[in-house]
Amino acid sequence: MLKILEARLHQKHRTVSFPAGDPVLPDRFRGRPLFNPSLCPAGCTRCAEACPTRAIAQGTSGGPSVDLGRCLFCTDCVDACPSCAVTHALDFRLASRTREGLVAGSASMLPLQPLRDELRRVFGRSLRLRQVSAGGCNACEADVNVLSTIVFDLSRFGIQFVASPRHADGILVTGPVTENMKLAVRKTWEAVSSPRLLIAAGACAISGGPFAGLPEAGSGVDLGVPVDLYIPGCPPSPYTTLHGLLGLLGRL
Repeated sequence: MLKILEARLHQKHRTVSFPAGDPVLPDRFRGRPLFNPSLCPAGCTRCAEACPTRAIAQGTSGGPSVDLGRCLFCTDCVDACPSCAVTHALDFRLASRTREGLVAGSASMLPLQPLRDELRRVFGRSLRLRQVSAGGCNACEADVNVLSTIVFDLSRFGIQFVASPRHADGILVTGPVTENMKLAVRKTWEAVSSPRLLIAAGACAISGGPFAGLPEAGSGVDLGVPVDLYIPGCPPSPYTTLHGLLGLLGRL
């Protein structure tokens, strides 16, 4: 017992202070892609051509825009740019309530809108989610699981992942939803009682990611109902997921 107490004192406090304080991110962290139109050579499309998921397009304001729902944060666009006009900011606040909200140019993204008041009264202090891996590579799943560790301690916000959809308030889907998983995702969703939430986490669940268009894989979760929260990334940072969940509940 004394050795356990000694080890605990040696480890000290390991739970992050977010959202009360900003996290300390490494310099190599790949956050939101930024484009500097003033540095873009006229007519240059090298970043768009290098993007493996066609996430980059010419924006209406003259500079490129990126669809974070497709972006793999692979930095191929950064490497292809001849004028260093593309960078990755240390911005993990990427989640959006709408698919259109994931398309970003050089300007800041819109603030994450919380659920309407009646749903916040239901889920605001206690939210249970069933995580469904629908053909993912296990990267998104691993970074979702880490939220339950002592570092992030998701349960301190009243949010937990449960084993059964019948005990859940919604589902969090990862992976491109392959043909073999379509029925499983549908049945899991139908097993959750209303009102319920649908969350798409990762580029695969949002748009199909690098597998979009393949016959064996879908183009993300599509249950014929609106997605309540999109969490982009490949995989999404645990901070991105945590920020999205707290923003959805109006806890930021």
